[in-house]
Amino acid sequence: MTSQQILSELKAAGNEATKKIFLKHGAKEPLYGVSIENLKKIQKKIKEDRQSIALQLFSSGIGDAMYLAALVADGSKMSKKELDDWASGAGWPMISEYSVAWVASENDAGWELALKWIDSPKENIASSGWSTLSSIVATRPDEKLDIPGLKKLLTRVANEIEKASNRVRLCMNAFVIAVGSYVAQLNKEAIAIGKKIGSVEVNMHGSNCKVPFAPDYIKKVMDKGNLGKKRKTAKC
Repeated sequence: MTSQQILSELKAAGNEATKKIFLKHGAKEPLYGVSIENLKKIQKKIKEDRQSIALQLFSSGIGDAMYLAALVADGSKMSKKELDDWASGAGWPMISEYSVAWVASENDAGWELALKWIDSPKENIASSGWSTLSSIVATRPDEKLDIPGLKKLLTRVANEIEKASNRVRLCMNAFVIAVGSYVAQLNKEAIAIGKKIGSVEVNMHGSNCKVPFAPDYIKKVMDKGNLGKKRKTAKC
C-alpha cells in the first residue's frame, strides 16, 4: 500500500461518532475519526516501505494518520531531527503524549531528547518529553536507566508540578507512576513524591477521564505482583 492508498482507506473508515470523541479529548482537524481497532487493522496491511510510509503519514497532518504512523514506525531508525519534527508537529495529546513518546522511547537518543523537550515552554513538546521518559522506564531494563537522573526528575516533579501547564501536570503525574511501577529500586521514592504532590488537578475538558492518585495506582501494580515488570513496547 502507498501512503495515498492508506489515507483513502483511513477516510473511508472514519465516522462522526468516533471523531466527536476524539475532538472532545483535544483532537484537532483534519481528522477522520478512525477507531483504534480499525487503525490496527490497517496497520497490518502495511507490509513494505513501512518507515517511509510512517514518515509520510505523519507529515500529512491528519490526526488518524499521525497516530497510525507511530504504530508503523520503528523509532530506533528515526533521526533526531525526525523525532524533533514529530514532537513539534504533534498538535493534540493523543499524538504528543502517545505517538511521539512511543517512537522516541525506542531511539538511543530518546533520553537526551526527552530531557530537552521537558524544558520547552510549549505544552505539547513538554508533554512529549515527560511521556517519553515514562515510556523509557517502562521498557528499558534498569541497568540501562540513569537512576540518579530519575531521582532528580522525581524531585523536579515535586518542585514544579503545581505551576506546570495543564497537560504537563498530567504527564508529570504519569511519570511518577511509571517510575514507581517499573523501577523497583525507586518505588519508595516515587510513592513519597506522589504523596507530596497529592491529587493532581487537570482540566479534562468535560471528558470522563480521571487523574489517578500516584501512590494508589502504584500500590495496585504492587498488589498484582507486577512491580518492576517491564513492557516489550510502549505502543498499545
